[in-house]
Amino acid sequence: MTWARRNGSSLAHDEDSRMGVIRAEEAVRLAEQNDRAVLTVAGHSSDSRECAELLAMLGLDVRRPQRAG
Repeated sequence: MTWARRNGSSLAHDEDSRMGVIRAEEAVRLAEQNDRAVLTVAGHSSDSRECAELLAMLGLDVRRPQRAG
């Protein structure tokens, strides 16, 4: 009986760990997609004001790039 409880708990923990990894990967993917969209909008805007307005309308987040290291 004790073994079954530990085993079930272990399976639940493994599942939580896998979901955490999936969520982290998805967060990275969404951040990269957001960054590409921001660059696209900036490249097609006539000035900084228009760029800021378009980014706000589209709900895009301008993040400062993180330094590697």
